[in-house]
Amino acid sequence: MVAVVGPLMGLMSGTLVYYHCVYQNSSVVSLFADVFIVLLCSLAILGLLFRHMNIAVPVDPLHWQISQDAANSLFACLANTLGAAESVLRVAATGHDKRLFLKVVACLYVLSVIGRAISGVTVAYVACNYIQRKFLPQIGDN
Repeated sequence: MVAVVGPLMGLMSGTLVYYHCVYQNSSVVSLFADVFIVLLCSLAILGLLFRHMNIAVPVDPLHWQISQDAANSLFACLANTLGAAESVLRVAATGHDKRLFLKVVACLYVLSVIGRAISGVTVAYVACNYIQRKFLPQIGDN
């Protein structure tokens, strides 16, 4: 059952990203705002429904938190990646290193070609798969 849920969630997420960003020609910021609005409204409706039916829902805030080490490692990885990309782009933009400039232009051109050739659903699926494998622990690993 678990093996089916991951790809299904990836497919649904990729479809949502494709529909919102490509079909409607909206930005990613708009996508995140719409997702958070839908989640907030859904939780509000469920809260009102549970209150009306006198159902107490225990909320354990520790269940939804990640450890301090996991948060630190995630943001350290993000900061290192962004810092490295910024320094490479800064050096390439100055024009002192012609080979680096040509490598950056070639990589950006390849990314542009890939973005035009592959659908948004495929890119979103690959991104979700990469994030799941990189940052989420594998099920069954001890």
